[in-house]
Parts: sequence; structure tokens; C-alpha cells
Amino acid sequence: MSPSPRPAAAAGAIGLVLARPAHLLSVEPFFMEFIGGIEERLARRDMSVLLHIVADQRAELETYRRWAARGLVDAVAVVNLTVGDERPGALAELGLPAVLVGTWEGAPLTPSVRTDDAAPVHEALRHLLDLGHRRVARVSGPTALLHTHRRTAALEEGCRQAGVEPPLVVEGDYSAESGAELTAALLRRSNAPTAVLYDNDVMAVAGLQAAAEAGVPVPERVSLVAWDDSTQCRLSSPPLTTMSVDVHQYGITVAESVLEAADGVPVAERRSPAARITPRGSTARPGVHAA
Repeated sequence: MSPSPRPAAAAGAIGLVLARPAHLLSVEPFFMEFIGGIEERLARRDMSVLLHIVADQRAELETYRRWAARGLVDAVAVVNLTVGDERPGALAELGLPAVLVGTWEGAPLTPSVRTDDAAPVHEALRHLLDLGHRRVARVSGPTALLHTHRRTAALEEGCRQAGVEPPLVVEGDYSAESGAELTAALLRRSNAPTAVLYDNDVMAVAGLQAAAEAGVPVPERVSLVAWDDSTQCRLSSPPLTTMSVDVHQYGITVAESVLEAADGVPVAERRSPAARITPRGSTARPGVHAA
């Protein structure tokens, strides 16, 4: 039986489920800024965000089923798209309007706020290549995430086109612990990288501390690049070069699309703000202190 039609914006809320350890949210600025942008836009409609934190994607799907059965939200924003993601299909079956946060090429066709995951990686790599780096490593987020795959593929392609060594890619989980442990392991290698790119700011800040504890000066012996600018990056010593994104505006943009989905009108095509390199003191020519 098909789901019954739901009146537009009847619940006065949009849903956001985060399937990640709660302790990471307390130290990772990204989602707080992202949610702030969503809330700013929803406030103009006197609507709110129903936020739920769960352990995994299975629990996330159960949340959507409960919300749909009880009419608790008018639409949902779906983050952290994964390889073989079941959520778009499940939401379509539930009749719960959804907007996917990120580029989605699978079925069913679902409105999304698309992200260019490759161009920023190429920009970061150009910055490092121009400085003279030829051995580059990447501390990624979980490999199940689509944007992790695309960033890694872009880095591998860029290194291949530049004729330098293939990048050394290790998988982290966005936590400070993984950033520190993986950085320390990279720096112990006989062919240690001269530059490391991280998939978020928390892992990069922890990597900076791990380098200091290992007696490896930044940027003289290794350059570090974070993803997502934050106060942590700007206040670290040296300040971290970052791939900077206007995360607050990203949240506003997603909210615009989710509101259209909730209202039952066609969802306009939108893209996330572009990530841009912001050079600071953590990157320099190998063996040379940053200016």
C-alpha cells in the first residue's frame, strides 16, 4: 500500500540523523556549524531541526520509519552518503521527503545538494607540488563514505598526472586518537611523507601534536593540510593550512532544499560552497621554514 499523502510542512520540523559516536560531535566543529546554518534558515519559517544521534545506519533507518509513522518531521536531510547506501530507497518507500547532502549518482533519483569532492583535492595537491613535495600521504575518513572514495581517487589521479609517487592513504575515523596514531605511524616509516592531508580538522590538529611529540618539526620536515577550517586550526602552532569551506552557508543551502522538499514543490539544483586552500604556517618547501 502506498503511503498516504502528507500535508506540506505539517509537523513544523525537519529531521537530521547523525550516525556517529556522540563523543566525536563534542569535539568536531563541522556539524555544529552545519546545524547552525540549517537552524538559521528554518527560523524564518518558524520551523526547527529534530536531531537524533544513533550508533549506525541500521538505527538511522529505524528512526526514519518511526518519524514517518508518527508524522514527526516534514522532510529529512541525509548526510554521509555511503557506497551502496540503502537510505534513499528506504525513504522513497516510506514516502518521507528527503534531500541528500552530497553527490548521489545512484537510484532512486533523490534531490541533493551536490558537492565537488575532487577539485579541492587537486587544489591542495597543486599547493604541495608547487612547494616541492613529492611524497604525499592522506589520512582519510571512513572508506565507506562516498566522499572519502572521491577524495582518495582525486589524490591518486593528481599524483599520477604529476608523475610523483602514489599517495600513501590510511583510514581514520575523524577522531583525534586516529589522527595522532596514524600520523605517528606515517612519520616512523623509512620513506616518510613530506606532506600529509587530513579529512578533517580534528585529525589534523592531533597529527600536528603527534609530529611534535615525535620530534618532527612542522613544516620543516613535514607539511600538514587540514580539511574544514576552525578555531583549532587557526590557533594551533604553527597555524594549520586548511581546505576551508563556509560550513554555515552549507547548512543554509541544505535547509533551502529541505524546505522545498517539505513543501512538496520541485527542489532546485544546488551545490555546496566550494572548498578553497587557505595557506598558513603548517606548509612550506621541504626543509624550509614557512614565511
